[in-house]
Amino acid sequence: MKPILASAGAVAILFTTNLAAAQDVNFLSTQLRPVEEAQKVRQVLLKGVPGKVSYLVEEPPQFDVRMKAEGRAGKRTISVAGALHGELQPLVTSGDIEPIDDIAAKLADRGIPPGLMELGKLGTGSQVYIPWMQATYIMVARKEALASLPAGADVNALTYDQLEAWGKALTEKTGKRLIGFPAGPKGLMPRFYQGYLYPSFTGGVVTPFRSAEAEAMWGKFKSLWQYVNPNSTSYDFMQEPLMAGEVWVAFDHVARVKDALVQEPDTYVTFPAPAGPKGRGYMPVIAGLAIPKGAPDRAGAAAVIEHLTKPDVQVRTAAEVGFFPVVKADLPADLSPGIKLIAEGVAKTQGAKDALPALLPIGLGDKGGEFNKVFSDSFQRIVLRGENPRTVLDAQAVVLKGLMETTKAPCWAPDKASDGACPVN
Repeated sequence: MKPILASAGAVAILFTTNLAAAQDVNFLSTQLRPVEEAQKVRQVLLKGVPGKVSYLVEEPPQFDVRMKAEGRAGKRTISVAGALHGELQPLVTSGDIEPIDDIAAKLADRGIPPGLMELGKLGTGSQVYIPWMQATYIMVARKEALASLPAGADVNALTYDQLEAWGKALTEKTGKRLIGFPAGPKGLMPRFYQGYLYPSFTGGVVTPFRSAEAEAMWGKFKSLWQYVNPNSTSYDFMQEPLMAGEVWVAFDHVARVKDALVQEPDTYVTFPAPAGPKGRGYMPVIAGLAIPKGAPDRAGAAAVIEHLTKPDVQVRTAAEVGFFPVVKADLPADLSPGIKLIAEGVAKTQGAKDALPALLPIGLGDKGGEFNKVFSDSFQRIVLRGENPRTVLDAQAVVLKGLMETTKAPCWAPDKASDGACPVN
């Protein structure tokens, strides 16, 4: 009997283990992917959620593929999905996320701005995601750089001409090129082109891609680049070169300058990106929480969403990973000085009188990387290799037009709304 009992015990243990695993709420996210950030989600931000939550991360293209593949196979393993606004939109079209109006109703007292909740409907009549957290991109400067600002320039209301003049003055003073951009292989430079440079100079992104304004813009940016640290093409995060003193003025996502600001808050100032002829383009980054259609644990997913949108958890999210609340939540007076610097930079950006919001790309599905490459290739050919802007833009516009027609992605702000694929004029 002993071998039989031992075998039965092993089966019972195996069954219990599998049951426990089956009861985990799998949370798949394209956000907070770096190891340190993911650990903070697991150990800090999800602390207090009923049951066990497995926090999984995926690059955006793989996220899209996985969500759709599970839906087609009818074998859903993910109960809650966290992703950017534009990454969730294709899942509405494919039918892979379900309405969550019941959850939205329960969270009505959280103070999420109506505009953000409307974004969470993704053009449908129902709530399909709950806003989770928000961020944007800001400029950061070491305080010693301020002495070289051009006469009459306000660091909180710079123009691109003034940024170039600032870079020139810094180079003349130090002999070094001290402006920095995250133009490395894993840097977020495409978002600078799409959310800042193009909107500021052309008032759009896709439709005016090859316009005369765009041609002039690339010429301006090439002129500015002579004062940009040449190592920028290897920078993925700007916090390291800022702390090393390799650059004194930098642009990046708030989460990618956070360490510098938290570790050395007295060293830096934060401010909005410059303005161009059409305004001060900036890219609000909205991440949302959705429930996949056929989720194995919808109640568990709802509990995760409810927990992550609690005001105290939203404040902890700001403190731990540098993404800011979408709910009504006052940041505490004892918040880290570095996080306050980020909050100031974000507030100045969103509150600028000439602010021109530019949404993240929407409707591109797994073609987002190819879309980014159009802008990166334009930068490399015009700015780094010195090719003629008109020749490059005409060639890249053909690629861009093909992408838009293949994906049938309609225009997003600040481009004017379109019927069908966003046109490339």
